[in-house]
Amino acid sequence: MNCLKTKDLYCGYNKKAVIENINFSANEGEMICLLGPNGAGKTTILRTISGLLPPVKGDVYINGKNLLNIKKTDLAKTLSVVLTQKTSFDLMTVFEVAALGRYPHTGFFGKLSKDDENKISNTLKDVGAFNLINRYFDELSDGEKQKVMLARALVQEPKIIILDEPTTHLDINHKIELLNTLKKLSIKNKISVILSLHEIDLALKYCDKVMLIKNKKAFAFGEPENILDDSTINKLYNIENANFSKALCSIEVKNQLKNSIYVIGGCGMGTPIYRLLTKCNIGFSTGILHKNDIDYEIAKTMCLNIQSEEPFEKISSAVFEKALKIIDLSDIIIDSGVKIGEINKKNMDLINYALEKNKKVITLRKNFNDKVISCSDAVNIINYIRRYNHE
Repeated sequence: MNCLKTKDLYCGYNKKAVIENINFSANEGEMICLLGPNGAGKTTILRTISGLLPPVKGDVYINGKNLLNIKKTDLAKTLSVVLTQKTSFDLMTVFEVAALGRYPHTGFFGKLSKDDENKISNTLKDVGAFNLINRYFDELSDGEKQKVMLARALVQEPKIIILDEPTTHLDINHKIELLNTLKKLSIKNKISVILSLHEIDLALKYCDKVMLIKNKKAFAFGEPENILDDSTINKLYNIENANFSKALCSIEVKNQLKNSIYVIGGCGMGTPIYRLLTKCNIGFSTGILHKNDIDYEIAKTMCLNIQSEEPFEKISSAVFEKALKIIDLSDIIIDSGVKIGEINKKNMDLINYALEKNKKVITLRKNFNDKVISCSDAVNIINYIRRYNHE
């Protein structure tokens, strides 16, 4: 069932639209996320569908009724809002702040019944804030305050909750706690949750649908698994010097620098080295990686020169010969310490070939060979490279 629906909605200020032609619907128990660059219009959309801003054009429907025709008191029983700006409640306890959300149900004098008090206490338990119940709100951390603001919204007993960047100012643990709570309660109480986020990875992992907003329009709406791919994210945020990996939900900095270093990776052992070399502005190539390996995904996202083999196949002679040519052009070979087995044993042949060619070989393996330079970690590798470059 559609709890909220927009039709040809234009949102803006002083009758001037800053975002145009928004069409979407939110169903019971769904979490919908608005993604887009700063200034794209996410907050403007949220304020419009919550009734805080009048539409410039078009309509918003709540449970089939036009938003403009719903009384504020009735709307407050259906929809609650948590905005970005920090709020101060001088000398009010957590219980008192959460209790403000009961105003649609308490009548003109706002007197709380025993049932109201129980609902407030239970909601504070649901959001993990019951232990704060007698604390003053202004004494709390940002993460604790956000839990209380969510509790205040939930005690309205809404069917729709709208949140504008609720994870802003929160550390990663509080972000996860907040989104876990929203997800659990949206399913349990059949609440539609509509929110904006900047964390693409969290949107992928928590939200049922996403809306991508840019240049005054929503250019995509649907399941994140279907529409959030590498090229779409790069386009959405105009990313030029990095790429988004959908498989890993990570942003990787491109490295297309001139290089004379070859990293033998695999099984994720190469990734810390890739990132550290890139951070230090050092170019490199890598191989021989199987295409189902995490190092391959990272290297591809970083736009590295990669020698690769098909998944689960032994490294072919053709791929091996290509890698040998790169070794010939390299001054330093870095062995990530990847475990060698039947399908990747030619990587050990690369190391031996490099030694025969009197290349500098650095390894993270212990007690490997007297001819190689053993390092305990990736940072020591960087220190050696810097010394080598100054010789």
